[in-house]
Amino acid sequence: MGELDINIGDLKKHAFRVSKHRGETAARIRIPGGAANTKVLQKIVEIADKYGDGTVNITNRQGVEIPGIRLEDMDAVKLEIQPIIDEYEIVQAEKNTGFDSSGTRNIVACPGSTLCPFGNYDTKGLALKIDHMIFPNDRHVKIALTGCSNDCAKVRMDDYGIIGMTEPQYNKDRCVTCLQCVNMCKRRSVGALKEVNGKIVRDEKKCIGCGVCVHYCPTRAWTRSKETYYRIFLLGRTGKKNPRMAEEFIKWADEDTVLKIIKNGYAYIEEFIDPNAVEHKEHIGYIVDRTGFEKFKEYIMKDVELGPKAEVSKTMYWSGKDYTNYGSH
Repeated sequence: MGELDINIGDLKKHAFRVSKHRGETAARIRIPGGAANTKVLQKIVEIADKYGDGTVNITNRQGVEIPGIRLEDMDAVKLEIQPIIDEYEIVQAEKNTGFDSSGTRNIVACPGSTLCPFGNYDTKGLALKIDHMIFPNDRHVKIALTGCSNDCAKVRMDDYGIIGMTEPQYNKDRCVTCLQCVNMCKRRSVGALKEVNGKIVRDEKKCIGCGVCVHYCPTRAWTRSKETYYRIFLLGRTGKKNPRMAEEFIKWADEDTVLKIIKNGYAYIEEFIDPNAVEHKEHIGYIVDRTGFEKFKEYIMKDVELGPKAEVSKTMYWSGKDYTNYGSH
């Protein structure tokens, strides 16, 4: 297979990067939620040594790129990647062909409750569940998950940003009114707690469900709720045209709502994507800019049954920069 025989669209679709080095490419390995075990890492090293230049790049979206692969070795590398795909049970149209798509980016997740004491849910588990639900998919969508309001995964920069929440449970009989929770909520969160007649009162409207009170309570008067809740942020983006932060859409949502909203968004894209978009990868945010948010909301909320605690934002507005050239005055 000669260099000029390469179909660039097919190369990109199967998660190989166009390289600046003539005759070379880089294999992009998707790792849902960034949860790479040693078996996966060893396989990546093996491929990098055998077919690449002996280096790997850790991407911003928690994937791995193996550079220095010769174009004529692409088919062999696809076979080598298959054990990694099998490890994550990634959905494929056909085995031994590498990744089936690269439009929707690798799902990013912070360590979550499996490691972080502030994590309110298993971010890696949810990332894998979403991956199985949406892939293979070539549409240009970015999804990020974070376990608490610290937002270590920077989810406000993604099309769908999910922040874990807990509803703090207070046992007054275990409380010694040390005010540790009040002080730490004020210092490290939003100041939703106060002391009233020797006990602690939580302002439910102000509380963001971060779990700081739970973490710092020395007597376990505060505990996490059995239910996990989520804050859903929509349509943040980086890029050339008009980067912007995501806006909060729903808080105190359940997992089923999160999954349905993400999945429904793909039906919206299929309906309204620009048929002339380059490689059919028009960014979802620009589609919403064209159709208006209400149309997008109509699609993503289809068959969504919100729980009794869920609160939906009344207005959604994404601002963009509007500069004035003072040199022309």
